[in-house]
Amino acid sequence: MRGWWREIAGLVLPVACGGCGKPRSELCEECAVALAAVARRVRPAPEPAGLPVVHAVAPYENAVRAMLLAHKERGVLGLAGVLGGALAAAVRAGAGHGGSEGPLLLVPVPSARRATAGRGHDPARRIAVAATAELRRGGEGARVLAVLRQRRAVADQAGLGARQRHANLAGALVVAEAGRRLLDGGRVVLVDDLLTTGSSLAEAARAVREAGLGDSGAAEGLRAAVVAASPSAFS
Repeated sequence: MRGWWREIAGLVLPVACGGCGKPRSELCEECAVALAAVARRVRPAPEPAGLPVVHAVAPYENAVRAMLLAHKERGVLGLAGVLGGALAAAVRAGAGHGGSEGPLLLVPVPSARRATAGRGHDPARRIAVAATAELRRGGEGARVLAVLRQRRAVADQAGLGARQRHANLAGALVVAEAGRRLLDGGRVVLVDDLLTTGSSLAEAARAVREAGLGDSGAAEGLRAAVVAASPSAFS
């Protein structure tokens, strides 16, 4: 119900830009430009073991930070389209194009159950759906595979350092039994809205590999994509 209310409220209430707060526009042209950059490979420091190659479009700062927080925490769901477009660019940069390798399989990193319930939506999954639509419009075969599950409770990552985040997430994710066979159907790309320490993506990669992706010979080809990353990861 909360998600439905946000959708309806966005149609009837005054809006402001999710990046700078300018009135009468959910996203102004100036802020949209921040998500139009060429995707680049990013690497957190220290880089957690098992982290796949990750591409991102923009540093997590200024308007981009504001947009991601507006979408995730304040339910400005209309931003999913432009954020998904940026994610699609990062997916393309890391995964290449079409061919015999099959479609792109976007596997979103799930939020903690409590966080999803509190927000009324799963931000990474919503952006992944928008990215898939953008990839398809560009002629790329793509689908979302929301196959990752949390098999134990995890603490809120906010305020935790790199080591604490790794310990918090270690062994927390698993691929749903029904989703295991689906991972062999194309090029798997782990997706999230943001990379900071890389702990979430490294744990997701471990879970996917343990589910059998490594046995299919595709482990080395596993990639990841995010909308934004910590500024230091771009250096």
